[in-house]
Amino acid sequence: MFYSPRILPLSLLLLLGACSPDAGQKDPVAEAQFQNEKRIGNENVTEKQERDAEFMVNAASDGLLEVELGKLAQQKATTPAVKNFGQHMAEQHAEANSALKALAEQKGLVLPGGLGNEQQETYRELSGLTGSAFDKQYMAAMVADHKKDVDAFEDMSEDAYDGDIRGFAAKYAPVLKQHLEMAEQVNDQVEELP
Repeated sequence: MFYSPRILPLSLLLLLGACSPDAGQKDPVAEAQFQNEKRIGNENVTEKQERDAEFMVNAASDGLLEVELGKLAQQKATTPAVKNFGQHMAEQHAEANSALKALAEQKGLVLPGGLGNEQQETYRELSGLTGSAFDKQYMAAMVADHKKDVDAFEDMSEDAYDGDIRGFAAKYAPVLKQHLEMAEQVNDQVEELP
């Protein structure tokens, strides 16, 4: 194969550009939303299908954050209840994330492959904390996140356009409700910490 002297440096630059840290600076959540909107727009589908896709992307990004924060809690938490909660979240959300990924593949939807900018910021904030400050902030975040997730999953269990997505939301809404109750109990314990 013959390479032109001009093409080889250009292709090397493109290859290096793809590997550079700046190439990975795109927000995975925004990129997944964009890819889904583009596909949905090309297929001339309804607004309800767009809402389904948005729900799937948001559920995936929240699930990824729950797993990462659960791992962080296992390392940084000072309270055994917080460590246990973190372990439970990492395991349960990893399982739900796998089911979500399989459903997205079946539906031809793109999910984020990593934490979005908003989730990265939450992770950075919590990873900078230590001691009881970490325990309190982590549990407060878990209560807030699970309230938002329960609302979204309950809504989509009734309103999703796609029956499989409706079924997924219906299956995991009670699980998220349990997580919320657990988070509120542990949060009540750590609020009293100095």
